[in-house]
Amino acid sequence: MLKLVLVLPVVAVVIGVGVIAVIGAGGAGAHSSDRRVDRVTVPPADRFTPFALTIHAGDTVRWVNNDEDDHTVVSDNAFDTTGHQGTDQILSADGGKFHLRFRQPGTFVYYCRFHAHLDAHDQPVAPGPEGGIERGGNFGTPMSGVITVLPSD
Repeated sequence: MLKLVLVLPVVAVVIGVGVIAVIGAGGAGAHSSDRRVDRVTVPPADRFTPFALTIHAGDTVRWVNNDEDDHTVVSDNAFDTTGHQGTDQILSADGGKFHLRFRQPGTFVYYCRFHAHLDAHDQPVAPGPEGGIERGGNFGTPMSGVITVLPSD
């Protein structure tokens, strides 16, 4: 009888720990599924839409290229405070995708290396005659964007 009394509390503790683990896992999953995925598109034009986006830490941004030309997402490291320095990802023509999850607040400034380059002040400018978008003096608008990441809710 004594053995049975000792075994029951151990079984109850094991079951209790299992229930806590399941509840804890469900709670963590529910929290992470609350995070948003925002979208930046490249329409059939050389630009990111929207140009400026505000999200919260923990959210993900997905870039989708709907243009017939390749584009890129390149971080402007001088202004990146989100921890994504060195980002240089191609977005293939006609549906190329790329995503980043932003885990900390800050600013992510980015550009397309085919349609912009950084000047001496780390500002995106149109490429110019040595890799310009058009001939005849009109080199277009630099293709760039900015994401502001606020603290999580």
